[in-house]
Amino acid sequence: MMLKNPATKYRAFPPVKIESREWPNRSITSAPAWMSTDLRDGNQALFEPMNAERKMRMFKTLCKVGFKEIEVAFPSASQTDFDFVRKLIDEGHIPDDVTIEVLAPAREQLIRRTFEALKGARRAIVHIYNATSKPFREIVFGMSKAEVVAMAVNAVTLVRQLADENPETEWVLEYSPENFTATELDFALEVCNAVTAAWGATPDKKIILNLPTTVEMATPNVYADQIEWMHRHLARRDSILISLHPHNDRGTAVAAAELGLMAGADRVEGCLFGNGERTGNVDLVTLALNLYTQGVAPNLDFSDINSVARHFEHCTQMPIHPRHPYVGDLVFTAFSGSHQDAIKKGFSAQEADKLWNLPYLPIDPADLGRSYDSVIRINSQSGKGGVAYLLETEYGVVMPRRLQVEFSGEVQRYTDQHGGEMEAADIWELFAQTYLDTVNPVKYVEHHLFGESKVQGIRLTVQVNGETRELTGEGNGPIDAAVQALRNLGIKLQVRSYEERSMGKGGDAKACAFMELTQNGNDRECYGVGMDVNIVTASIKALMSGVNRMGASGLVVKAA
Repeated sequence: MMLKNPATKYRAFPPVKIESREWPNRSITSAPAWMSTDLRDGNQALFEPMNAERKMRMFKTLCKVGFKEIEVAFPSASQTDFDFVRKLIDEGHIPDDVTIEVLAPAREQLIRRTFEALKGARRAIVHIYNATSKPFREIVFGMSKAEVVAMAVNAVTLVRQLADENPETEWVLEYSPENFTATELDFALEVCNAVTAAWGATPDKKIILNLPTTVEMATPNVYADQIEWMHRHLARRDSILISLHPHNDRGTAVAAAELGLMAGADRVEGCLFGNGERTGNVDLVTLALNLYTQGVAPNLDFSDINSVARHFEHCTQMPIHPRHPYVGDLVFTAFSGSHQDAIKKGFSAQEADKLWNLPYLPIDPADLGRSYDSVIRINSQSGKGGVAYLLETEYGVVMPRRLQVEFSGEVQRYTDQHGGEMEAADIWELFAQTYLDTVNPVKYVEHHLFGESKVQGIRLTVQVNGETRELTGEGNGPIDAAVQALRNLGIKLQVRSYEERSMGKGGDAKACAFMELTQNGNDRECYGVGMDVNIVTASIKALMSGVNRMGASGLVVKAA
């Protein structure tokens, strides 16, 4: 079966008539204003939207990365979103230099509900939208152009009235002509100018005009033309911030955003790692680090990108693709021996105070808190033994990807020292020695849990250099309690990720726990593995395994 003749079903998007376009001769020399919509656009795109704990964790992650504007909710759409906005305001979670933003349709009752959610905020952006394209006007809403303009102006007039009635908050208006890229440019201009006038925008009271690719419909250069045309023709341009909100339906959202910035935009809206409706929003991590590799400070901190990725995966319950730019588990992998050779030579030749110039590596992995050496080892070994495959098929151990990287490095070192191939039994023995049989500096003996449902306590018995010690700790669960108990030995840890899997079936099946740890003040991660018929015991054993692995890897563990 072949694809149908596209000319009979689809129309080419018409070019923009713009003379002497300027954006092709420009480059991006400074970072835009960033706005994260992970908690709104990104959240509504999840199969299972974030609960309160994951929302708060995502908000704090975004603040730590350096986002100053965060769209936190659609408060008129659900009580959950309304309550989250109230929690941020009432409990003082919003840093002084961060402004929250919320979305509302251009409808009176929903706008009033939105202002109720924001009452008492120090500063807030109210983001109003209505659809403006011909298909929506004629097919969805049955509205004339005049009615669409009136709808937008009436909504903005109400926002202005409510803002005046609540002067304790600094109010900022954002307006989106939804489906901008499918709207006739002259009509998009008419709506935006009417809204700008209704708000009374001035250089000291700017309006944000968001010009989205609600659905990506054309090549990125067409979007750049549309942005430049608006940039040239908007009234009160000095009183406007043009914001971009590219979606990724054609797979070119990052390119569209970059060209849109060259065309005169001031601000970009998107999500971490491209989360969002359909194929996603523009990926703010990729966009920011693309700037970074061109010598432009992005004003966002991804120096510990693994931590950001783990928080994202926890909050969204979605994995990051192993080939995802900059952060994927395999992006600093070279399967080709010639690539590995070129990279090794590049590292040898690279001088610390010179411009970065390594073959195959557009960015220094160390700038992101990552390394390259361990990934080279898994590549060279994976062709020899199929380590992960053998452990899974022969012993039922399904390792997380990053543990595969770590353990394959151990296999590589073993084969380099002893030579020859390793059978499945040899790999299992090395796995057990490396992770399951570790006893130094801390040997697990037993544990007992106690406490109420909200606070979990643990009495943990261990041996330190042959001396039996009983440690006590409390936390929000058994693992956190055990982490706190280890502080009595001077061991300060953070759990980066945790996974558990069953080995076999039935009542006698063992649980296998995998725990990725890092020591406070140290960027290096280390895995621990524990096995037991009881999942809690397996988890505590995995924690102890990780502690001892840190010692074996040269990380400082003060067990005294």
